[in-house]
Amino acid sequence: MAERTGFALSVQQPWAWLIVNGYKPVENRDWPTKIRGLVGIHAGKKLDTLSLAQLKRDRPDIPFPATFETGGIVGRARLVDCVRDHDSEWFVGEFGFVFTDAEPLPLIPCRGMLGFFRPQIAASPDGAT
Repeated sequence: MAERTGFALSVQQPWAWLIVNGYKPVENRDWPTKIRGLVGIHAGKKLDTLSLAQLKRDRPDIPFPATFETGGIVGRARLVDCVRDHDSEWFVGEFGFVFTDAEPLPLIPCRGMLGFFRPQIAASPDGAT
């Protein structure tokens, strides 16, 4: 992990999983951002079960996991733009945060917040974070 992120964005599951696994290149928001660069993708504690059921029906091509990790950072992606229009099927918002280079990571437990935030990650007993 050569490059570390300073910011994270909390996204409800299954949307966080879709972002970090490269299926969803744009995250919808009703506010713009000037933040760019590597961003941690935080999965909130709540699972959007209604959307997940619909996604499983509508997108049988996506191999959803049996369970979703929540309550921490589940991956990272590079935020490259904030747009008001995008050709992705996933864009439905007023603003879209466009991500590239997404990758899942082992769960890093931490508390989420609204908007972009600097995650408070406790060091493990061996001194690693």
